[in-house]
Amino acid sequence: MSINLNTAKQNLLKLKDEYEIRISKIEDHIQNPQDDLNEHWDDQAISYRQNGMRKNLMGEARQNLSYVENALNRIENNTYGDCEVCDKQIEEKRLEALPYATLCMDHAE
Repeated sequence: MSINLNTAKQNLLKLKDEYEIRISKIEDHIQNPQDDLNEHWDDQAISYRQNGMRKNLMGEARQNLSYVENALNRIENNTYGDCEVCDKQIEEKRLEALPYATLCMDHAE
């Protein structure tokens, strides 16, 4: 098996763009709510809960962006696709499904 690093890099860069756009949209929506808050407590409670969910989604997107950036660094360092535990090559299907994987299937379980 040989990993096509150019394809992997393009896929990771696309993911990076998607996460950066997602983070930007969430940040904008938190800072500039689309709906005007009425003075009703119920509306404020709903908005507060929605912002909490948005912050969770933003945290997840930031974490995934970090994974993607680390994978891009591994491509540059010629370590992309190597399991961090055993140094064996990560299965191609695993990298297709999770391009920023750092562990082979044996060690991911």
